[in-house]
Amino acid sequence: MDHTVAIAVTDGMLNFELALAVEVFGSRPAAVTGPWYELVVCGPRPVGSGRFLLEPDRGLEGLADADTVVVPGWADLDEPLPAELVAAVRAAHDAGARVVSLCTGAFVLAAAGLLDGLRATTHWAHTDELKARHPRVEVDPDVLYVDNGSVLTSAGKAAAMDLCLHVVRLDRGSAVVNAVARRLVVPPHRDGGQAQFVATPVPTPDNHPLADLLPWAVERIDQPLTVEDLARKAGMSSRHLTRLFRSVTGTTPLRWLLTQRIRHAQELLETTDDGIDSIATATGVGTATTLRRHFHRTVGVPPDTYRRTFRSRLG
Repeated sequence: MDHTVAIAVTDGMLNFELALAVEVFGSRPAAVTGPWYELVVCGPRPVGSGRFLLEPDRGLEGLADADTVVVPGWADLDEPLPAELVAAVRAAHDAGARVVSLCTGAFVLAAAGLLDGLRATTHWAHTDELKARHPRVEVDPDVLYVDNGSVLTSAGKAAAMDLCLHVVRLDRGSAVVNAVARRLVVPPHRDGGQAQFVATPVPTPDNHPLADLLPWAVERIDQPLTVEDLARKAGMSSRHLTRLFRSVTGTTPLRWLLTQRIRHAQELLETTDDGIDSIATATGVGTATTLRRHFHRTVGVPPDTYRRTFRSRLG
């Protein structure tokens, strides 16, 4: 059955975050079959959002019927939060909905008490304000998004896209989120713990020094690549390569390689019946024992459990 995603809207919503949520959850890629999302927009009628005027599908009370509620941010944090929105988001969570905030939408979740005692984030320019208003929230200014299970928060702009894709990956798996990312022409995955890159613009796929190297490595993910192999291909020293990796990806070459291997293992577990030994070989990890150790540490469950859970969830 389809999974209902409700977007909570009020006057002054940030158009970018609102639009990307609609794009991710409201448009099934042509390559994707099977269950998808039923998207509804919930809010007062009509709702002004920047230069746009929205006519929601339902009132805010409709949030309580959703499986997932998405709360975009808005521009003017000096204005009081709409009490009806805060109450509706709290009621939806109490009814069992997963609640996802994008950018300054975290202020709504905090006002609803959903972030008390939890780690959360928002746009880097507003993390101090979130911390000051809600001291019971553990505000992390240095990450792209935080997943607490039933409550998820993201930083601003591109990080909001990262969190939406993360949600699709949780619900539908790596193969599906890859199809969504291809349609949107964005990277399918940036780890939530990656820095927000406040001082450094996030590189587009073709304007950074590793633009040729990263796809080359992914195409050879079944091989036991080393930092020296990558440096040799890039025509630079290992030390210089490591510095570039830090600036471009926010992590080290070996950590980045391991992330690609685990992502590929997830896709093979979801889409094939290959044994763990075969998947370990195909992902360049080596042995089934090594794959199980790294997979469990990264994903949180063993590969066999991941496969059973994923297939049961979609079953």
